[in-house]
Amino acid sequence: MVKYIAKRVLMMIPVLLGVILLVFFIMNLASGNAVLLILGENATEEAVAVKTRELGLDRPILVRYAAYVADLVRGDMGTSYFSSRSVAEEVLSRFPATLKLAVVSAIISTLLAIPLGIFAAVRQNTLFDNFSMILSLVGNSMPAFWLALMLMMLFAEKLGWLPAQGMNNGWRSYVLPAVSIGFINMAAIARTTRSTMLETVRQDYIRTARAKGVDEEAVVMDHAFPNALIPTITVIGVQFGNLLGGAILVETVFAWPGLGRLMVQSVNNRDVPLVLGCIVILSISYSVVNLLVDLVYGFVDPRVRSMYK
Repeated sequence: MVKYIAKRVLMMIPVLLGVILLVFFIMNLASGNAVLLILGENATEEAVAVKTRELGLDRPILVRYAAYVADLVRGDMGTSYFSSRSVAEEVLSRFPATLKLAVVSAIISTLLAIPLGIFAAVRQNTLFDNFSMILSLVGNSMPAFWLALMLMMLFAEKLGWLPAQGMNNGWRSYVLPAVSIGFINMAAIARTTRSTMLETVRQDYIRTARAKGVDEEAVVMDHAFPNALIPTITVIGVQFGNLLGGAILVETVFAWPGLGRLMVQSVNNRDVPLVLGCIVILSISYSVVNLLVDLVYGFVDPRVRSMYK
């Protein structure tokens, strides 16, 4: 198990290097000049040249990339062009807000999706099954930011029940953004749970359990569901990783002080170090989530656990 974890951690290194290089090139190709955004359009050529040298933007992109990676290895994520604050401080101060929102959204989506998928599979081709699949289809097709805007208009603007922005109102601040993201993720988890449950309940050992007179609830929950859980765990893990980096527009809509909103602001400002800082943290988080999902397999499936012995 230790060797497996070490191998997965080492595999994260080339992934991070590739992601950083890709972001470097994309930000370099994007229109706009960070120096002009900092100094203003009326800045003199001399001032622009001095600021460009100060930020190191006069060097070739590969040289800047190598310098950034070298600093990153030493734990230095650079300094923001605009705030002049440490990128590590900026990113780590925002990451808890994104993590809290992702956890709440994942709990909501999982608690709704798994029972929905199980009941849909057990009651296949019934009205409930059709309704749940239509609901899942709507969830897969609906943009999260559009749902966020609709919920904001209804519950914040029209009814005034919930706050529209920020996270200063306790648990009430989490409801709208968490439901906006959680509903979209719920659709994918529910469809996967249903499909794997349908495949599992048709297996011979399920028919044998029923022939022995085992209670139907025990057949479903004790025999079918644990064996159908592996693909569902995979989807939950992937969706949670997406929550960490995919809530950018929802965070922007609700003015949520997380990494998503910070990244949008940084891209608009062409603040390359801050964008890279957000990308590095999100990439590491996504890789760690995938590693944890693989480890959970060992607790759920004895066949996987035996591979690590």
